[in-house]
Amino acid sequence: MNRQRTGEQRGATLIILIMVIAFLLAIGMLVLHITGTGPEVAGNIRLQEQAFNAAEAGFDSAWTQIEGSFVGAGWTNFDGHYITTPAGINDPLDANYFRKLTDEEILAATGASDLNMIFYQVPYVTTQSGTLDARYTYTAFLIDDEAGGGDPDPFDALLICIGTVQAGDSVTTARLEIGLGVQSGT
Repeated sequence: MNRQRTGEQRGATLIILIMVIAFLLAIGMLVLHITGTGPEVAGNIRLQEQAFNAAEAGFDSAWTQIEGSFVGAGWTNFDGHYITTPAGINDPLDANYFRKLTDEEILAATGASDLNMIFYQVPYVTTQSGTLDARYTYTAFLIDDEAGGGDPDPFDALLICIGTVQAGDSVTTARLEIGLGVQSGT
């Protein structure tokens, strides 16, 4: 019962073995790629969360500052406390409208020199040595939400808080827009 193999059947096992090895190699390369991109994605998510935390810190500080201005500095409404530079930042029809600009463009176009800027790139994280870490900052300002049209209402405004985190050359930002209003009789 000793059968001889014909020429057509020779090497079939070798071909199957090569196909199995190629399949395992492809799976291995896929696993290597997935495990290599995982930390990069996790790092990006971490930076985005830190930028959001910076924006929240900006909101907390700005809210305290605004509340103090109404109580102690004599504010009765938001009129005259909105930022106005760059020109058109509060006009939806203008190219400089704040919702048409990236956070980086807003930070480059505005600055601490604007008298109505509540906070501009204020660091809030303390290092182990006790100094403030300039890689984690927030910016906060008020926008007149009726400037582009509609009935003027000095008793409401948009509080914009931009959190910024720098890691090397990359900058990650997060923006919060909070509608504020003054209740009558308060």
